[in-house]
Amino acid sequence: MELRTLLASQFVLPSIPKVIALLLTELKHSEPDLKKITQLISTDPALTTRLLRLSNSRFFKLSGKINSVTEALALLGLDHVRTMANEAASAASFKAVPGINLQQFWSYSLNVAKLSRSLAGVVRQNQQAAFTCGLIHAVGELAMHMGMGEEIAALDREIPPLDLLRAKAEKKTFGFSYAQVSAGFAYHWQFPQPIVDALKHQDEPFEHDVYEPLAGVIHLATWRARAKEADLSDKAMAVTFPGSVGEVLELDIDMVLQQDPIDWSVQVPGRSFF
Repeated sequence: MELRTLLASQFVLPSIPKVIALLLTELKHSEPDLKKITQLISTDPALTTRLLRLSNSRFFKLSGKINSVTEALALLGLDHVRTMANEAASAASFKAVPGINLQQFWSYSLNVAKLSRSLAGVVRQNQQAAFTCGLIHAVGELAMHMGMGEEIAALDREIPPLDLLRAKAEKKTFGFSYAQVSAGFAYHWQFPQPIVDALKHQDEPFEHDVYEPLAGVIHLATWRARAKEADLSDKAMAVTFPGSVGEVLELDIDMVLQQDPIDWSVQVPGRSFF
């Protein structure tokens, strides 16, 4: 399948059921807690994407300017959030994605988001934009699994979706990777250009004519998160560390590994999203 064909397809990103349930409960209160709503949406790639897509639409005359959930909520208000949450709840029956362990994918995406925000702070980049990029950086992987059937399943049998070599394998096999798919949808949804550029070049930052430091931030965060998924040894991590990217951002492996991302997830006694 060609990239443009995939980008022309219609698909619904699956949301985290517990997040939707907690969000709908909070929205029923006479005075919903805006901070809790922000935190809830910020743990869910699909809800974040829906919100940013709406806030960057031409209707609000701020296309390409809204970088984060916080900014989007300030613009939209809670009525739009209620509508969005109800739509997400209605689509919950379509949450299965062939070849993807969604629990693992959601947890991994949130980890990349938190790592991205932390690293962005070190290199003095927009931390809210970095968090957004990290959270949605792999939505293209979901789209590929929903739209490419046996093509993507064949690759899964060789290299799992969260493998460190996945993007390179996808480019070799299809001519594009989840990075370009994520960026293509972000461009279509009129996301800010730095986010589009960061998503597009995340797999090969600083190797193209666009210099976007956020792409390097996402690349390093993705490396660390996928190394964790693979349970790599210290030696293996040292071997696989993308040193050329770290050099541009002036971040060595110790600096990347020492980052302790602040947990933005909502803590609910006795409950976990994943």
